[in-house]
Amino acid sequence: MGLLNLDALRNAAVTTDPFTFTVVPGFVQPDQAAAIRKDFPDIGYPGLLPVEATRHGPRFAALIKELQSREVAAVFSETFGIDLIGRATMITVRGRCAGRDGRIHTDSESKVVTALLYFNDTWEAAGGRLRLLRGPDDLQDMIAEVPPESGTLIAFRRSDRSFHGHEPFVGVRRYVMINWMASSFAARRELLRHRISATAKRAFAPAATA
Repeated sequence: MGLLNLDALRNAAVTTDPFTFTVVPGFVQPDQAAAIRKDFPDIGYPGLLPVEATRHGPRFAALIKELQSREVAAVFSETFGIDLIGRATMITVRGRCAGRDGRIHTDSESKVVTALLYFNDTWEAAGGRLRLLRGPDDLQDMIAEVPPESGTLIAFRRSDRSFHGHEPFVGVRRYVMINWMASSFAARRELLRHRISATAKRAFAPAATA
């Protein structure tokens, strides 16, 4: 242990209306964030990739191991009032954002809790800032807006009201997403979908520029 500031999550404010979420700047210890960014997978096209399908360095691998630990599951369980220990998890990685990304959605019913951990050094762009929303129709009707800066965590309990999205952005936008899933079958099905989608995007993606 040591990459994640679990006390920051334990002490973070939790919003419950219209859905349960928390935002935790500095969830990754600041002295570790730069090393993780250096070891982050080099992904040249948009879309989510299963972490197993990426090439990454040792510090990034240590982060993934820690995210899957019992201690981390226990703290998220306390935060969201649901037992996540022993549940199937799915970890995916994004390296780039396309203009069509960020449309408002709630996440699928196969996901119980979603956690996004960002790894951009800084963020100046107006687009690409995740917005937690009151409803499905208006990106301006937000409860909170969070820039995807290094070490920041956004986590929420999935519900029919857990609407989120962001204004368009094209370019490098790095995060790790861990989902605690409704079942092992749901995790396998979702990972297969991401593998197929990533294969197609890799095949047709033009050469990327930052």
